[in-house]
Amino acid sequence: MIEHALIPGTFDPPTLGHLDLFARAAKLFARVTVGLAINTNKRALFSPEERFALLQACTAGFPNVAVVRVDGLVVEACRALGAGAILRGLRSGVDFDYELQIARTNAALLPGLETLFLPSSPAVAHLSSTLVREIASLRGDCSALAPAPVVAALARRYSPP
Repeated sequence: MIEHALIPGTFDPPTLGHLDLFARAAKLFARVTVGLAINTNKRALFSPEERFALLQACTAGFPNVAVVRVDGLVVEACRALGAGAILRGLRSGVDFDYELQIARTNAALLPGLETLFLPSSPAVAHLSSTLVREIASLRGDCSALAPAPVVAALARRYSPP
């Protein structure tokens, strides 16, 4: 039985889709760890420290959810944390094709590690961090797309000087 799952991602910024995944995972596993991964190939809007603080604020209501920073391979984080599974949300078939390749690679790197896919809830399946960033950059209202701490951080980031 898998009791601990890791949800890795860059979360730049966390969206209501991420929050939905965290909430659903918290009901499925005794322990859930949200792993803030650093992808040097992506140009991030928020620093790792800012994203970490946002994730902590967004997960504060879930007693069995913790946030950690993942500085290397996700499989190594799973090994160090004792997580038996990686949980990934899927918005579409395109996500599945991409995630399946990663899941198979992770299984080769750490035999016995499971990757589980959870389809996005219909209400948030259209959301992405990229979309939220773009709307915020044009000073659009993101309150229906991201948790309140993220909406406030986006407003501060894109407020006129």
